[in-house]
Amino acid sequence: MTTGMRTAPNEFPNTDRDWMVGARCRQVDPELFFPSETGVIRAAEAKTVCALCPVLAACRNYVLENRIPYGIWAGLTEQQRRAIRTQQNRNKV
Repeated sequence: MTTGMRTAPNEFPNTDRDWMVGARCRQVDPELFFPSETGVIRAAEAKTVCALCPVLAACRNYVLENRIPYGIWAGLTEQQRRAIRTQQNRNKV
């Protein structure tokens, strides 16, 4: 399912998503994780939810492995995920 530029987790190839059942973000408004460019406070709120999540590591692995381009996942913004992937690519060489 896609809503505008937002991408739902079931659109990505990694089918191991059992961890999502325990995700803390399921208990809050999903809009929190898709802040506008001026949504710095909302982004901070989303990151706080992620920081307290019991499945943070699984979420981080999932979002990086599947290169999810939008929103805050595992406490990481789109820019932070790109930076991590760039660093990972450099380390492979």
